[in-house]
Amino acid sequence: MAETSTHLERGLSLTQATAINMIDMVGIGPFVTIPFIVGAMRGPQCVLAWLLGAALAFLDGSVWAELGAKWPMAGGSYVFLQKVYGENRFGKMMSFLLVWQTIIQAPLVVASAAIGFSKYLTYLVSLNGIQQKMVSGALVIVVTILLYRNIKSIGKISVLLWIITGGTFLWLIGSGFHNFNAKWAFGFSKDAFDLTPIFWVGLGQASLQSVYSYLGYYNVCHLGGDIKNPEKNIPRSIFISVGGIAILYIGMQIMVSGAMPWQQIAGSNFIVSTYFELIYGPFAGKLATVLVLIIASASLLAVMLGYSRIPYAAALDGNFFKIFGKLHPKKQFPYVSLLFLGGIGFIFSLLLKLTDVIKAILTMRIIVQFVGQSIGIIYWHKTKPDDVRPYKMWLYPLPAIIGIIIWLFILFSNNWQYIVGATGFILTGAAVYFIVIEPQKRKRDKELSKV
Repeated sequence: MAETSTHLERGLSLTQATAINMIDMVGIGPFVTIPFIVGAMRGPQCVLAWLLGAALAFLDGSVWAELGAKWPMAGGSYVFLQKVYGENRFGKMMSFLLVWQTIIQAPLVVASAAIGFSKYLTYLVSLNGIQQKMVSGALVIVVTILLYRNIKSIGKISVLLWIITGGTFLWLIGSGFHNFNAKWAFGFSKDAFDLTPIFWVGLGQASLQSVYSYLGYYNVCHLGGDIKNPEKNIPRSIFISVGGIAILYIGMQIMVSGAMPWQQIAGSNFIVSTYFELIYGPFAGKLATVLVLIIASASLLAVMLGYSRIPYAAALDGNFFKIFGKLHPKKQFPYVSLLFLGGIGFIFSLLLKLTDVIKAILTMRIIVQFVGQSIGIIYWHKTKPDDVRPYKMWLYPLPAIIGIIIWLFILFSNNWQYIVGATGFILTGAAVYFIVIEPQKRKRDKELSKV
């Protein structure tokens, strides 16, 4: 019997890693959230939400870039949380909580892409509720099959998918110059920037949606074990991704705002298709819809690829079920983790609604992953100031501190039900760790010491 390797292949170049990051970031997100963002801000000042999302992605990306360059391993945050808080009781608990939330949160991300795909498909084909669920479930299965191959093949596919994604945005932005109405795009009402409680509530709700559209800039960290020259390529990939996507999103928002009144945008379920149909006619609207669906599928592929590495990393560390640490004997990818993620994502895509999924995703991740990681990097700098850092964030510690403030602002802008639910889930995970996982670890370590 051939020996099975437990090591991933570093087969992704900077171009391929950045392509995976960018298609993960785009997906269906911006195309379904524009109406929510415009409606929450009630006018073209909604561009502030896109700017805030970009700023947060840059700030938080600085945290990920430093940690990813230092520890370029599969699993991303799973590894980072354990390293920055120390490989002791608390560090192990934080990394376990990351896996604990990932087994629910990652399938939620998968479901959001699949549900968004099925809803957008109704622009082309009339589908009832059950048929939409069938489509979303089938998409998860198809993407899982596509990912059942080695990382070099996926890298090549990702570059092609990014060309389609980037080309679609350039077409969208370039088309906006036809009959561009500056009054619609920049015609702010007198009270648009009055800093009242209503303004802040609107900005918080809009930012919740825009930040969702930026998520994915860190996917390259989850794939740390697959990246060539990771100490340099991980930070480069993060900042290239955030900068490029921010330009595309803001350009898209301005051009869409210049094509129709904000009230029409806020009321549209298929804003990109409506935009192209308005400019070029029905055929262009249908072609744009096909491109959006391809982009949504590409994002789902990138999401599942990155998240499949987290349970794998935890299993290798003895912090999760051992079976998740298995690699495919020939193609060298964590196939058990991938199949589990695809299976749970398939179930969620049949049961949940898109708006609920988006809010649940962000709320669950902010506490442990984003805020926890930012606090952790500050703690790491203070406790181990002499550690070698292949990349160090500019203006440390300001990016981490400002990022924490913005994350908390977005967290408390959400509905209290999601905040309570996410907090309860995390506390349950902590209880499972101290009652079940840690005693098992102690027992196993004791047995090993005897040997």
